[in-house]
Amino acid sequence: MAMKFRAHDTFFIRKGWLSKGMKHVVAKPDVFVDKSENPTDILGIGANMVKALRYWLPVVGLTWESKKGKRIQGLTPLGELIYQYDRYIEELGTLYLLQYKFANQKEEAAAWYFFFNEFSMSEFTKEDFVLAIQNYIMMTKDESPVAIRSLSEDFTCIINTYLPRYKSNPAKVSPENNIDCPFGELGLVDILNKEKKTYKKSIPAAKSLNPWVAFAVILDQEKEKENKRDEIGLNELLTKPGNIGRVFNLDSITMLDVLHEIEKLGKIKIIRTAGLDVIHIYEQMTFEECVEKYYESIEKG
Repeated sequence: MAMKFRAHDTFFIRKGWLSKGMKHVVAKPDVFVDKSENPTDILGIGANMVKALRYWLPVVGLTWESKKGKRIQGLTPLGELIYQYDRYIEELGTLYLLQYKFANQKEEAAAWYFFFNEFSMSEFTKEDFVLAIQNYIMMTKDESPVAIRSLSEDFTCIINTYLPRYKSNPAKVSPENNIDCPFGELGLVDILNKEKKTYKKSIPAAKSLNPWVAFAVILDQEKEKENKRDEIGLNELLTKPGNIGRVFNLDSITMLDVLHEIEKLGKIKIIRTAGLDVIHIYEQMTFEECVEKYYESIEKG
């Protein structure tokens, strides 16, 4: 499958979009393709935004879309849990879970996958990113060149996804014009120098990442393998594409803080003796079981 670029029509995810999308997909799985009712009327957003929302819902892991026959959408197992426990996407943990799914979309959201998993610069300009992703596309066999404009617009969309408006354009922010993207709350990107248009990847605070959410990701990364391992190297957790270090911009100190919190749940042991730097997993659980535990834990407060 070929990598997709600029499939969002330049529209980043607006506040309220994802919960609105889930609600309408549950009520009417063919909401995006039904010819008898106009989706712009049902969803209350413009035609291009409808197209963007149809793209974003599966990309962040909330819905699946059938590839054959009528293109209906339905909630994924994660989507069902979020719809049950945090329908309006108000919890930071929900955003982290969606961020994990999002940053692992190697084909469907190739620029996002590249930005978090392969792009090694912590401080950068748009030009740095475009040059690096062009090289990445060139190195990937079977990929044809992508227009610079598409890559530039993907970069702009990434910045708009993670950078709150009050930072990028404080003069234009008014409460009525609240078009921030909810992912800005994760604090994964910041402005380094406004004049020079340089940005940086930011490390989130360890306490903002719930241990159940981090554990869900670690176990989910193992599920692809035939033999699930009970021991995983710290370096792998930190640097392997798709794992907690990459998708959440963690450095080794922050990651250890997060792992200590999982250790307090009694689910892992951090072993740093005898030349080993690993975690030992005491209990194999599914991604969905961890997500359910996360929501139960915050309900208990």
